[in-house]
Amino acid sequence: MSDRVTGVPEAVVQFAPKPSAKPEAGDPLDRAAQAILGMLHRAAADAEASHRQAQEVARQLSGQLRSAEERIKELEAHLRHYQERADRAEKWLHRVSLEIEQQFFGRPEDRQLQPPPPAALIRSQRR
Repeated sequence: MSDRVTGVPEAVVQFAPKPSAKPEAGDPLDRAAQAILGMLHRAAADAEASHRQAQEVARQLSGQLRSAEERIKELEAHLRHYQERADRAEKWLHRVSLEIEQQFFGRPEDRQLQPPPPAALIRSQRR
């Protein structure tokens, strides 16, 4: 029986590779496939290198962020400390000024009941 009887054209049968045959080294299809695989491997290696670099940058930035957060906490603690000291200093200055007025200018004792200066009040209200 001929190939035409089975419905398979002769041209197709001629170019079909033999199951045990090795591909030819100079075959354009094999070269193209090898080139595509080579580019795919290079792209995968480049992507992996970029991923590792991005992870390293993220790790470094994370460390810097933690350091900055710790520094902010320290600065906030210092700020609270110095605000409290400033409030205490203003209260003392107010008390000293009242004592001076009472001792040297004979102001009445009821002036001690006056509130401290406004700046100390404003800061104490913010808390």
